[in-house]
Amino acid sequence: MPTGIRIGRIAGIGVYLDWSLSIIFFLLTFSLAVGVFPRWHPDWGPGVTWGTAIAAATLFLVSVFIHELSHALMGRAHGIEIKRITLFIFGGMAHLEQEPHAWRAELWMAIVGPITSLVLGAIFLFLGSLITGPLEVDTANAEQLFTALSPLATLLFWLGPVNIILGLFNLVPGFPLDGGRVLRALLWGISGNFRQATQWASRAGQFFAWMLIITGFAMILGFQVPFFGTGLVGGLWLAFIGWFLNNAAVASYQQLLVREALEDIPVSRLMQTDFIKVTPDMRVRTLVEEHLMRSDQRAFPVEENNRLAGIISIPDVRKISRESWSQTTIGKIMTPASKIALTSPNEGAAQALFTLAQRNVNQLPVVENGQIRGLIRREDLLKWLSLHGKHALKGLQDKHTLPE
Repeated sequence: MPTGIRIGRIAGIGVYLDWSLSIIFFLLTFSLAVGVFPRWHPDWGPGVTWGTAIAAATLFLVSVFIHELSHALMGRAHGIEIKRITLFIFGGMAHLEQEPHAWRAELWMAIVGPITSLVLGAIFLFLGSLITGPLEVDTANAEQLFTALSPLATLLFWLGPVNIILGLFNLVPGFPLDGGRVLRALLWGISGNFRQATQWASRAGQFFAWMLIITGFAMILGFQVPFFGTGLVGGLWLAFIGWFLNNAAVASYQQLLVREALEDIPVSRLMQTDFIKVTPDMRVRTLVEEHLMRSDQRAFPVEENNRLAGIISIPDVRKISRESWSQTTIGKIMTPASKIALTSPNEGAAQALFTLAQRNVNQLPVVENGQIRGLIRREDLLKWLSLHGKHALKGLQDKHTLPE
């Protein structure tokens, strides 16, 4: 799942940019500045061409963000917490804290994104028509229409169809695209079984993904595909999108099965209770030589006055030179408790696994009333799934019908 660099908050939702976004921004800007705009406007200078291309790529990404923001706001209206949006190479992702509790909530949250893109497309086209006035379109030579347009009008008339295509593409019933989530919501409403609906929608997503992959390879081999055309670059890009969607469809269903297998398992059942605790005044050298090197424990809770003060791990030790180990205490380099993700003995193991993935850490301190009760590690959860997962998932065959 994309992480990214946080650039701010809007409506209480964190906005993150993944590094891969620079790839699509560059490709989009380059293709417009070198191919599309020079063909439409051969009289434009390099400054106008590249400036309009950069503006188009930027506004397109803003449109993608508005699309994802609409998901987040609709989800919030239905009681689904969404704390962050990440923009990355394939568009955007609104990170749900939990799955929808009702099929109607899923339906509205999924469909609002494509509707938003379609509305944005219509708005851009309307604004473009206000600037240019009535236009006579020669269908035999449509590109000639653009030669008379100003940079602003060109920008608007490019953004309009692109947003409409984005909205229509997302309506394709292939999970985890918006259309796939709409399909899952409808199947969920009909069958009353969330897991079964997710499985069907995931298979539809895999089918659509493989169609993209096959189409991409056909383009690479020189076949002329309606709407997509032909060529190596376009074919590779289409096949790559199909590969990504296939993986996402498979992973989405597997994640649901894992959550269901762990949902009734409390953290207290899987946490490690036989672990080493250290104190803030212990020297780093003592920690390394007596604990880090003599056990397989990778992170050590730091306890002070019977309360969790922080946690110390190898990345913390690397903050200082080896020569400083004898003079530096753990309290000076530890990660304080205020910056640590915590869990409790009664919390579900599924939520603990979600937190581990979200925070990209390998263990969570299990705390009750400020006191450390244990450690829940990623390997503990995976070990339980490897030993009991298949048996647990069998019992889900007729289980987990969620309320409307």
